[in-house]
Amino acid sequence: MTTTNVRWNATMIRRYDLAGPRYTSYPTAPRFQDNYPASEVAAAVARSNASGRPLSLYFHIPFCDTICYYCGCNKIVTANHQHAQPYLDTLYREIAMRAQQISHDRPVQQLHWGGGTPTYISDKQKTQLMKETRRHFNLVDDDSGEYSIEVHPGRMATDTISVLRELGFNRLSMGVQDFNPDVQKAVNRYNSYQEVATLVNRARQEKYHSISMDLIYGLPHQTVESIDRTLNQIIDLSPERLSLFNYAHMPHLFKTQRQIDESTLPAPREKLAILENSINKLQNAGYVYIGMDHFAKPDDALAIAQQNGELQRNFQGYATHGNCDLLAFGVSSISSIDTIYVQNHKTIPDYTDAIDKKKQLPVFKGLTLTADDLLRRAVINQLICHFELDFEMFNQAYQLDFCDYFSEALEELQPMIDDKLVARNETGLQVSNDGRLLIRRICMAFDAYLKSPQPNGYSRII
Repeated sequence: MTTTNVRWNATMIRRYDLAGPRYTSYPTAPRFQDNYPASEVAAAVARSNASGRPLSLYFHIPFCDTICYYCGCNKIVTANHQHAQPYLDTLYREIAMRAQQISHDRPVQQLHWGGGTPTYISDKQKTQLMKETRRHFNLVDDDSGEYSIEVHPGRMATDTISVLRELGFNRLSMGVQDFNPDVQKAVNRYNSYQEVATLVNRARQEKYHSISMDLIYGLPHQTVESIDRTLNQIIDLSPERLSLFNYAHMPHLFKTQRQIDESTLPAPREKLAILENSINKLQNAGYVYIGMDHFAKPDDALAIAQQNGELQRNFQGYATHGNCDLLAFGVSSISSIDTIYVQNHKTIPDYTDAIDKKKQLPVFKGLTLTADDLLRRAVINQLICHFELDFEMFNQAYQLDFCDYFSEALEELQPMIDDKLVARNETGLQVSNDGRLLIRRICMAFDAYLKSPQPNGYSRII
């Protein structure tokens, strides 16, 4: 695909900006089923081993020192770091249990630590976790894998950057959110420009492949002008990747958000203006709009993967290695193995009980994908990653007539075609520059589960 800038179309955004899935998976997590049978997991693992596909590993470290009021992640807030070791001991046992099922010769092309705050654990604990991982799985030693970790730049010693590099990490994801002191105070999340700059400089010295920074728009006290100042500082730091996430204020779902004064949130019109200005500014600074809320420099692996038609999407967002089976460890984490999804227990007591008392993998929920699920997942992945779709490619791959099979979806798409968000011809679909920001809404036309009663909790597209 060719790289072109996304275009802001206020009329279309007002018309199509509704709540919908982010499609880090299809079907989405609310569709997972309780009491998922262990036999389904075992069968999927056997198929996965037979395929010889490489692996992606995810480790969830749920602990945080302090609470960020905007956060909706599964986390445990405690200043007592002694709580971490019992959790890690259980995590090691889960790693060993899962590794007994997996062929050891399968290379780990991707590895990610998320949370919570993964850097909450000590350097000694970080080293031990990586040692246990390396003992049970085939980690690549030539720095060719994409091994990343999320960090809170306001609560991290500079020397930890070097420790992480020695452990094999080559990508950092920094949760900056905003540099404005009033915003930071309102959401209880603090990190200064100088703190972030110091970490970035050390990471450059240690030759990390990529630095990513997360920002959030829609937070208390934000204005177009204040975000513009933060973006100037971010652009000066020159991260390879940027994410600009929409803050979804849902205090009925996330109790911590009740500590945010709703009267200080930007009005809808101001929030849209913030996003429009931010997108234009990042594109003018040379960043490529990857999709949804992600940007990257043209020479970053993410932009290159999209340019080469290789970009994929998984539970961590956009990914350069889409041909991996994902094994996820720790509380609430979600694995994608062959044609199934499985999610671990969401609380530490249930997670620990499954592993230590029941001597079984801590599977809480799961879903076996049908042939229709797999087809629709491929369609949605193609659109959300590449903004185009070739009918004949799907006809050949799935032995069907795309336009006949998806006649209802194409009919639902027609108003968006009429509004020039999508172009359709006899060979396929092409999302326009106006439609790229609304790609989630376009993908929803192919989501069979939205035709039935759906769970609450999806955020708005914009």
